[in-house]
Amino acid sequence: MVFSTPTFLFYFLALTLLIYYLVPRKFRNVVILCASLFFYYWGERVYVVIMFLSTAIDYTHGLLVERCKRRDNDRGARMAVASSIVFNLALLFFFKYWDFIAASLQSVGLNFMPVLGIHLPIGISFYTFQTMSYTIDVYRGDARAQRSILNFGTFVTLFPQLIAGPIIKYKDLGDQIDQRDCTVDKFASGVQMFMIGLGKKLLIANNVGMLWDSYKTMALADLTVAGAWLGVLAFTFQIYFDFSGYSDMAVGLGRMLGFEFLPNFNYPYISKSITEFWRRWHISLSTWFREYLYIPLGGNRCSKGRWMFNLFVVWAATGIWHGASWNYLIWGLYFFALLMVEKFFLLDALKKAPALVGHVYTMFFVLVSWAIFGIEDASRLGGYLKVMFGLGGAPLADGTLGYYFISYLPILALAALSSTPLGAKLYHRLPQRAAQVTGAAAIIAGLLVCTAYLVDGTYNPFLYFRF
Repeated sequence: MVFSTPTFLFYFLALTLLIYYLVPRKFRNVVILCASLFFYYWGERVYVVIMFLSTAIDYTHGLLVERCKRRDNDRGARMAVASSIVFNLALLFFFKYWDFIAASLQSVGLNFMPVLGIHLPIGISFYTFQTMSYTIDVYRGDARAQRSILNFGTFVTLFPQLIAGPIIKYKDLGDQIDQRDCTVDKFASGVQMFMIGLGKKLLIANNVGMLWDSYKTMALADLTVAGAWLGVLAFTFQIYFDFSGYSDMAVGLGRMLGFEFLPNFNYPYISKSITEFWRRWHISLSTWFREYLYIPLGGNRCSKGRWMFNLFVVWAATGIWHGASWNYLIWGLYFFALLMVEKFFLLDALKKAPALVGHVYTMFFVLVSWAIFGIEDASRLGGYLKVMFGLGGAPLADGTLGYYFISYLPILALAALSSTPLGAKLYHRLPQRAAQVTGAAAIIAGLLVCTAYLVDGTYNPFLYFRF
């Protein structure tokens, strides 16, 4: 089930909220758990069993870790944490990477691993990271083990962020699972945030995505240099508004239910360096890797060689987390190389340079990164990059470019403006009463426009569903 569908909005969400606020507070987690399981079952009738298994395993491991810690049995606690990590990584490896590795080995004549044709369970990359971090947090003393399997199941299956994040750590949400405040102001704020996300998805991401689809599938012989860049620009906006739109909707839904999730994006396209970009893009993932991989490896409190190795591992993991394909690994290592250059000398120079220089530099390399990310076929990726950089004799422009540019100029301009905090700044400058009226009018207008798109549109899932 997708947030941006009439089925979710007018049936599932409406009924869930109605029941949630009618039942006594002590039963609200039961409502969320049942709704979340139905939400997942709607799209994964078989693999909901995997989620049950993951929930039961990590619930048990959390209690075991706490019991060992209470008895000063640190070795036992470490073994329990290791067991949890091995289980979750094995689960992820089997469903997400087995076929990729098997096919890669077979391509060089090694046939000892069969390709099984395994279907990737929706959201597995997100909920395995959440449950894995739970046992680690319990071991570190950052969270108490959850005694109620019902409450722990609510944390694992929480439908607002179950499918595509943000990745929520138990230590940030555990207290809210047990007790949270549901107020009118928080609910209204949630509705507003949800509508912002829905608008990002339906009005910007889906529309600009059609331009990227045109260039992504266009014959390389028909591509022009400017056209290749225009296509990547379209994907740059599509992936941002698609993913940040989902994250906004998740945050909004959480608020409607009384939860407060941490933001996942902070206007990444206004960054003046790649370092800053990754402080603003997919914040929950970069935070997760920093806390549970980079720092345990030694962080930067070690020799320069070890520090570089730590970063290499983190960025290789970041790449392959996104998908079982060589382009994702290349994408992760591409950012590793850029960050190394910045950390050794370029970052200081960028801080002294005019802001425009930093913006242009950052967006140039971000655009190239999205070309790598968006094209999985290695031969096509190589050909597309050649055209982007004017290699191979591709023309600069043609009539097709002009047609697409004129046709998509309004949506590209809207996307560019919406990628900045300008609108939010103008809104917050309004007097309180004017802001309330403007916000309410925008929500109503947005709902009407989005409903028209929903009724007239086709199924268009979020990009990060496949990760």
